[in-house]
Amino acid sequence: MGVSGGAHNGGMAPLEVLRSQVQQAVFAKVAGPDGPVLRDRIHGTPGPRWFPPGSPIRRVHADTAMYPGGIRALLLQSLHPLAMAAVAEHSGYRSDPWGRLARTSAFLAVTTFGTAEDAEASVAAVRRVHARISGVAPDGRSYRASDPHLLAWIHVAEVDSFLTAHQTYGRRPLTPQEADEYVAQAGEVALRLGADPAEVPTSTAGLAARLEAFRPELEGTREARDTARFLLLEAPLPLVARPAYGLLWAAAVGLMPTWARSPLLLPHLPILERTAIRAAGHTMVGGLRWLAGADGVVTVDDQPAA
Repeated sequence: MGVSGGAHNGGMAPLEVLRSQVQQAVFAKVAGPDGPVLRDRIHGTPGPRWFPPGSPIRRVHADTAMYPGGIRALLLQSLHPLAMAAVAEHSGYRSDPWGRLARTSAFLAVTTFGTAEDAEASVAAVRRVHARISGVAPDGRSYRASDPHLLAWIHVAEVDSFLTAHQTYGRRPLTPQEADEYVAQAGEVALRLGADPAEVPTSTAGLAARLEAFRPELEGTREARDTARFLLLEAPLPLVARPAYGLLWAAAVGLMPTWARSPLLLPHLPILERTAIRAAGHTMVGGLRWLAGADGVVTVDDQPAA
């Protein structure tokens, strides 16, 4: 995240002008109309933060590998019938997918980089929303968005996806020790959201074990397959952006566990994924990283941790 340098375009080379313009367009989609204001608040407000400068969670969440990681997380999360029912009935992922993306991005940014006060307020706001969401899934089971077990699943799928994407496409993959620290740091946010402490891992080994423990509960429902199809074929993007998005989607699918693909009718092409798709993924994530460098970056690395 950064502060736009668009006001200085007169002194920029044409390529830099183009990069700045495209970066601002991407930022507007991901962060929404309030993105610039939120960005300035996150990076410009003094005060203690939850996580220290240079910590693994900041490195992971600041890297453009989060793009394929985010798509993978949505696909993986959809395999839990109760979580998918809550999303299908109460989320705006079809009617307002960019708005939902902006809200999710804002939450990650505030809790990772914002002040402790703002992070606590953001968590409280999400918990209030969760408290109002309940219903009955197509299979007849009831669900609550505030269910600690469901919150743990959403967290496990998300963290596993973000970490997998970072270790594959991130600019600086984490060491094993740093990866454990990332899992533990991300778990702190999940606990504040109300996830079951017994199901929130604190290491990569624990993360793998929790993912395996959830497998008997997962299945490819019609709603889950509809989500996968929507993410590939119906995402509201201009035609010019669809080829690039298709490569990101393929990179995300290439990161999915083999066992998670058949339920969603996703392809498994191991040789192609290790060669052409992996290369295309690196190109796309690297291109997004280049775009992200279009403006001067204001960090919070000089702020103390809470």
